[in-house]
Amino acid sequence: MASDARSLGSRPGTVREVLLGLGAVTVLIGVGTAGYMLIEGWEPMDAVYMAFISLSTIGFQEVKPLSDAGRWFTMAYASVGIGTFAFIATRVVQFLVTHDAIRQRAMQRRIERLSDHYVIAGYGRIGHWIARDLVAAGRDVVVVDRRDDRAEQLAAAGVPYVQAEAEEEATLRAAGIERAAGLVLVLPQDASNVFVALTAREIMDGRDLFIVARTNEQTSINKLLRAGADKVISPLEIGADRIAQTILRPRVDRFMEQVLGVDALDFDLEEVIVGAGSLLDGRSLAEVDVRRHFDAVVVGVLRAGTGEWRFNPDAELALAAGDALIVLATAEQIRTIRAEAAGPR
Repeated sequence: MASDARSLGSRPGTVREVLLGLGAVTVLIGVGTAGYMLIEGWEPMDAVYMAFISLSTIGFQEVKPLSDAGRWFTMAYASVGIGTFAFIATRVVQFLVTHDAIRQRAMQRRIERLSDHYVIAGYGRIGHWIARDLVAAGRDVVVVDRRDDRAEQLAAAGVPYVQAEAEEEATLRAAGIERAAGLVLVLPQDASNVFVALTAREIMDGRDLFIVARTNEQTSINKLLRAGADKVISPLEIGADRIAQTILRPRVDRFMEQVLGVDALDFDLEEVIVGAGSLLDGRSLAEVDVRRHFDAVVVGVLRAGTGEWRFNPDAELALAAGDALIVLATAEQIRTIRAEAAGPR
């Protein structure tokens, strides 16, 4: 923290020094112009031009032949100019480096404060849409991408990011993978997604992390699953299925679009985990009366012990800690259900 404070404190001083240096250059050009006008009797334009090329050490030939006095003046004048320009260049570079370092440290501190966020590896078209939808749903994200143009887009959008190779273990740690709720792999190459999945599982060392990966090739699905991905999605297959469903069941497709679309209706289809000792733990759906108590609809239940799905569950189904409820409700209602389902703290 002390080093950060020193860096932050040095930035205004550097800016002042650069401004003073620019002011000194302006003064020197004025002095050179006046000197050439007085010593050589030149016109103002010739004097300004000679002063500029001498101060900047461009190396063009003299505007006009110089007298001995003019040559002595030029040597002294150029010596001062070289020192001034060197000083300004040094301070400008230092300012840029310091500014970039401060920005990177500020971004890293922001990421370090996050938990239960989602790390998105890759910020192409699909990664951009995923980040947009997660942010719109109120979830924290950290994007990993090495390209400069994408880093600029993320910075402009205010999205936390790590500009580095996602395959590096240090990059995933910098993105807070150990505190993340999930990892989204949408890198352009399937081999890269496989490697990142393996690296993430090694870092987590058995701890829970939901990994979903995009694949371009059908043959890569099993590789990604063996590497540790919980879910592998092929955009080509999903696109084909969606087109077929739109043709075969247009009204059902429209309903699902309204339910699942981020910018659609004011209700969502979400999952709620039953916490130990909560209002839902050990009680049936009828006892809890989810419809009346929360004004929500339980579409399905995934049993924690058996992994069995119960769609349109019976009202007498007793819930247990770890069960996942698929609930259709508004965002506010889902927040209320989650608070009740979390249990005592």
